[in-house]
Formats: sequence, structure tokens, C-alpha cells
Amino acid sequence: MAGTIAYVTSATAPRRKRQQQPYHHGDLPNALRHAAVEVIEERGIGAFSLREVARRSGVSHTAPAHHFGDVRGLLTSVAEQGFEMLHRVTQAAADQHTDPAERLVAIGRAYVELARAHPGHCEVMFRADIVDQEDPEVQRCGLEAYAVLENTLRELVAAEHLKVDVDDATWLCWSAMQGLVVLEPKIAIINELRGGSPITTDELVRRYTHLMLDGLRGREGHGPTRR
Repeated sequence: MAGTIAYVTSATAPRRKRQQQPYHHGDLPNALRHAAVEVIEERGIGAFSLREVARRSGVSHTAPAHHFGDVRGLLTSVAEQGFEMLHRVTQAAADQHTDPAERLVAIGRAYVELARAHPGHCEVMFRADIVDQEDPEVQRCGLEAYAVLENTLRELVAAEHLKVDVDDATWLCWSAMQGLVVLEPKIAIINELRGGSPITTDELVRRYTHLMLDGLRGREGHGPTRR
């Protein structure tokens, strides 16, 4: 399964040219976050600066520091926003299904689609070097997003009486989702070079999910679950 809270590198994320939208009235912190994401997507983290964020927002170069303190503070806020989006889209996807296996497919699809649509957010969400991972709001939002996948795996383990640890199953599915986010472009290249038929992201998510489900179900009788 492909699927929760990733990060896409600027090298693999598609570049999207956006029209600059200077701040005039309204929510300045949100405008600064929006500008920060633009800079990340267009230039990468290596060229990120508060001065460029301020320029794109149409405010003084001191405005970002006034609201967020420093680069780390602003990027921590961007990461928090990313986790909030992740929680929202994966929960909405999961709510469309009652069967835990289909919920896993839906969560994986939503995860990958979010990473494709918001590469700037996803590039910073798991970066301990540029984001304050001890920030209470980042931790809260991250755990809420993680719980969507964890709760689905817990339901699956209980419904099918699997002798699998819920944590292990959750980490496996999360790793597969993140791996697909990062490696899908390479998978497509290899598949093309070998003359394979094009494979959609949706189909890859479904294949990953059912391969992992087969593996989890194959653990039946191979030891107790801790939960």
C-alpha cells in the first residue's frame, strides 16, 4: 500500500509556476506560509530565505520574523499545515469505506495525491533539521494524521483476527506509501525501459495494498500480536 505523511524531494516534485500574489489585507501569517511553499517548490530548501518570502508577500523583510521568529519557525508552521491537510484528506478518504482493506487503499491514494498536489509542504514535514519536531502543534497534527492509518490497521487486525502487531503493520504501510511517493517516477522509468504498459498511481496503490495484506494475512499462526 502506498500511503501516511511523507516527504517529496524538490528533485522529484513537478515544478508549478505560480503568479505572485502580494499581501494586502487579511491573514498575513497564512499569506507568508503560502509564499514559503512557493519558494520551496520553485527553488528548493537550499535557496529558501525569509527575505524572499517577504518579497513575494509584498511586505517588509521583517514581517516573517515578527510572526514566526526565524526560518525554522516559519517552516514548522508550514509542516503543521501539511499535517492538518494530511489528516483531513486521509480521514475523508477512509470515511467513504466500511471495509478496512478498502479503507487502506483509499488512505494510500489520498496520501500520494496530497504529496503530488503539495510537494512544498511534504518536503518539510518530516525534516528534523529544519522543523521543530518538538513543537506541540506539529506533534498534535502529526499524531492525528498518523491515527487515521493506525486505526484502520487496528480494525483490520481485529476484524480478521490476525496475529500481527498493529504498530508493525502501521509502520509497514506507512513506509510503503512514502516509498511510492519518492520512487514512483523511477518506477515509471524502469517500467518504460522494460517495455511495460503504463501503470497509474491508483493501480500501484492498489497493488501495494493487496501485496501487504497478503503478507499480513500470511502471518496467521506465526506468533501473538501485542495488541
